[in-house]
Amino acid sequence: MAKIVVYVNSLAKGGAERVAVNLANYFHESGFETVLVTSRVFEDEYEEPEGVRRIVSEEEHEEIKNRVAYFWSRFRSIRKVWKKERPDMIVSFIGKVNMMALMTTFGMRIPVVVSVRSDPNKEYPSKLMRLLSKTLYLKAKGVIVQTADAKKYFPAYMQKKVTILPNSLNPKFMQPRFTGKRRNEIVSVGRLDPNKNHQMLIHAFDRIAGDFPDMQLLFYGDGLPENTTRPALEKLVCELGLKDRVRFMGRRNDVEKQICESRIFVLTSNIEGMPNALLEAMSLGLACISTDCPCGGPRTVIRDGENGLLIPVGDTAALEQALRCILNDSDLEERLGENAFKIQKDLAPERVNQMWMDYIARFMKV
Repeated sequence: MAKIVVYVNSLAKGGAERVAVNLANYFHESGFETVLVTSRVFEDEYEEPEGVRRIVSEEEHEEIKNRVAYFWSRFRSIRKVWKKERPDMIVSFIGKVNMMALMTTFGMRIPVVVSVRSDPNKEYPSKLMRLLSKTLYLKAKGVIVQTADAKKYFPAYMQKKVTILPNSLNPKFMQPRFTGKRRNEIVSVGRLDPNKNHQMLIHAFDRIAGDFPDMQLLFYGDGLPENTTRPALEKLVCELGLKDRVRFMGRRNDVEKQICESRIFVLTSNIEGMPNALLEAMSLGLACISTDCPCGGPRTVIRDGENGLLIPVGDTAALEQALRCILNDSDLEERLGENAFKIQKDLAPERVNQMWMDYIARFMKV
């Protein structure tokens, strides 16, 4: 039986981690021996797929303070995993993990496919990281990105290695569209961190709150333990006098049930790859508004005015106007949601996961 390793930093609840877990489950169900290798474990993580082994490679090195010693300790640890497991394929996710996968398999003849999940300029912010990404990745059998803009990051001599593959929808979001009277809720889903620019949504909501007194603004998700974003957002809400209108719902395992009857979903990120939260909200048939952020994920799936609305990054006035357009025009709201719902067909898990499998199978040793 062929063995596939899915290698990711952790199973913490983020977009890349969810894709990694979904793929591991799909590989296992397709008859492959599947191993999830993570660098560490966090308290709040996605559930490990049944039948998929998990190996945690680096936790014992956390106390090493010297950066060089820490790197070599990690390097030796993960290389031991490859020597023991001898996988027929490694699929890795995100910046430094991708680089570690390529460096630690040197000379081992294990094919590696790396997956870039965000704007490459964000995943590789330093000159050294950019240099390494454009040299180490030559060793990869393939490089998976999510948008045409992300593919353009790589030089011409690497283009033949780079392919665009979409994210599949979480099966929980593959459900009929709600058609009853929707709740007067504007919702946002995702980790609370500065890149998501939730302040922009709060300020835009403040501008419309007086004209739509029944509307509520709900945020689903939370920050990492050391993150100060949520307290800052809560302070802003209080300062604007919106404490009774804006709620922070925290992490939920049933977001699809919580938001399926809401009216509008908003994504205000400054940078994204292909935002799963947006795809999932569209698949539920909500009227969606998103910033047209790099590296082009939202504009890949939203046809402005047809199945969603695109606004410039950081433009509070444009967001206010988009919210007013939808809330004042029930026909527009229904049309946007109905057309967004059609994304279920394009991103159905069985269709997208098979695309990944067909691509990866080209490079497997067996």
